[in-house]
Amino acid sequence: MQNTATPTHCPYCALQCGMNLTPVPDGGVEVTERADFPVNRGALCGKGRTAPAVLSSSVRLTSPLVRSGGTLVPATWDEALDRIAEGLRRTRTEHGPDACGVFGGGGLTNEKAYTLGKFARVVLGTSQIDYNGRFCMSSAAAGGIKAFGLDRGLPFPLEDIPKTGCVILVGSNLAETMPPSLRFFTELKENGGTLIVVDPRRTKTADQADLHLMPRPGTDLALALGLLHLIVAEGRVDEAYVAERTSGWEDARAAAMAHWPEYVERITGVPVPQLREAVRMFCEPEAAMVLTARGPEQQSKGTDTVGAWINLCLATGRAGRPLSGYGCLTGQGNGQGGREHGQKADQLPGYRKLDDPAARRHVAEVWGVDPDTLPGPGRSAYELLDALGRDIKSLLLMGSNPVVSAPRAAHVEERIKSLDFLAVCDVVLSETAALADVVLPVTQWAEETGTTTNLEGRVLLRRQAISPPEGIRSDLEVLHELADRLGVEKGFPTDPEEVFEELRRASAGGVADYSGITYRRLAEENGVFWPCPAQDGGDAHPGTPRLFHDRFATDDGRARFVPVSHRASAEEPDDEYPVLLTTGRVVAQYQSGAQTRRVDELNAAAPGPFVELHPRLAARLGAAEGDPVAVVSRRGRAVAPARITTGIRPDTVFMPFHWPGEGRANTLTNPALDPTSRMPEFKTCAVRVEAVES
Repeated sequence: MQNTATPTHCPYCALQCGMNLTPVPDGGVEVTERADFPVNRGALCGKGRTAPAVLSSSVRLTSPLVRSGGTLVPATWDEALDRIAEGLRRTRTEHGPDACGVFGGGGLTNEKAYTLGKFARVVLGTSQIDYNGRFCMSSAAAGGIKAFGLDRGLPFPLEDIPKTGCVILVGSNLAETMPPSLRFFTELKENGGTLIVVDPRRTKTADQADLHLMPRPGTDLALALGLLHLIVAEGRVDEAYVAERTSGWEDARAAAMAHWPEYVERITGVPVPQLREAVRMFCEPEAAMVLTARGPEQQSKGTDTVGAWINLCLATGRAGRPLSGYGCLTGQGNGQGGREHGQKADQLPGYRKLDDPAARRHVAEVWGVDPDTLPGPGRSAYELLDALGRDIKSLLLMGSNPVVSAPRAAHVEERIKSLDFLAVCDVVLSETAALADVVLPVTQWAEETGTTTNLEGRVLLRRQAISPPEGIRSDLEVLHELADRLGVEKGFPTDPEEVFEELRRASAGGVADYSGITYRRLAEENGVFWPCPAQDGGDAHPGTPRLFHDRFATDDGRARFVPVSHRASAEEPDDEYPVLLTTGRVVAQYQSGAQTRRVDELNAAAPGPFVELHPRLAARLGAAEGDPVAVVSRRGRAVAPARITTGIRPDTVFMPFHWPGEGRANTLTNPALDPTSRMPEFKTCAVRVEAVES
């Protein structure tokens, strides 16, 4: 074995931090610093440092499993694949193609996401495909498309953040969710810039802020409108920019003027002097940014909330100019690329719309099929999960754990149990995989090559550093074998670079155009920003690190104001459920915890769920630090130890969502959907809190 370091990227969040992997004698890898990658410059969080632990055969799946007599038992690959093919074939024959569902993940590489979408539409002929990235940044995507005509997490590289004058960070605890990114905000302050954090909790990120606004959960829309009202009232609108580069200002202005400061204070709980100070800090520098994350986005009005923050940028001339703009901090490792290339219910590769005849013709030609055979748009993620066992009888699931991560999780678990057939491809036996009829063990990040697209829109090459254990196959091999068994012998290659070459052709001319990107360029250039169209002759297209400086991606090149008004959350407190619950993450665990909960070091740092509550609420309950408390919503009950802190609003409790069992936070959350993005309202619901006798 050659102990040569392989440059690659972390398997977790959307930073996709650079790292080097060196094989070690036990068959795993050692992570070492890779200082040449500009996103993390060598820095890694605990999750990245310990990622090789999940490569161990002691924690991962090592053989296909099939259900026999109510128990999952080892099986051969042929037996497991035959059983999946038969389950899907039987469902199609008895109930039609749309009775077959496909559910993907935001951690799948671009090649896997592309192939999974193609498999659903070409092999199964089903419209019923979506992925857990719908729960990540779909509201930001919808808001960005409305305003700018294009959705990319950040329209500029992270390296621009320290050079701007002010950042408003809305609903992000990046000090815990993506720690290496915090250095950009530290450098912002060192350079004389300011940081405003909007969060109902005093988080580690909020501790870094020059100004911390603590709105009541579910009121970020009113807060943004109140700030825009003050910008208008104080004469801070960039009138020349608005006239030259935007449309729709008058209607948006009128909507904002209905949200005067005192009214917004009553809704949000943010004092008027803080609103005025936020406006001053944002407007005085020459350049400024607004960055949102799941806080404002995971709401039943998330698209409108994002739109209100974008309006703030447009009114002040802070979009499409150097060191300014609106951006979204994508959460999942390939949440951006995962939807760009076809595993989202309404999209084809290249961010093309599935109901666009020209898009269908283009992609069908690449796939070698009749465009009329491609199904139309299907259900969004939660709606797909809710239809399991009813309209959808069989499900193929890759890289997701909805039993823990979906809203109203107990209901979703019951829907999964009601399926006629469930097949899961995963690295570990997740809570969802444990319910399956067939489980297939697949390769991990260090054992395979493929591309991801990080939160900046930078397409990256993850390189294989070691061979997978005997008996482990890649997701691409799984889809190839299933397609063959279901009668499609061609079109599903197992080589990731071959898949990427087809993806390039399918994306050509689309919004997310990767046609000018190659594996060679990704290796040589440390990633390439899309859009990057292919060019005939001459130099290759350099990629597009910064968007909108010349024009926006709308028909007329102008950004669009969207008039929005505050409205209540889907579920407000009442006498029976008088407290608000909000959810989020902790630094040592990731998403549903399926992988990180198998790492001893991370479990030692974050061993289980908790309920964060204010001392006044704890006193009313008679609860002390560490006492078990129950949080009850209309959907269920969760129990976890109390963590008492003045860093949360007295009317709010917080739970992290990484754990199953009685402390499962998503037992409580509300699946009320945003009408545009179909994002569930994870971030706010009405609950009551009860003491539990120990």
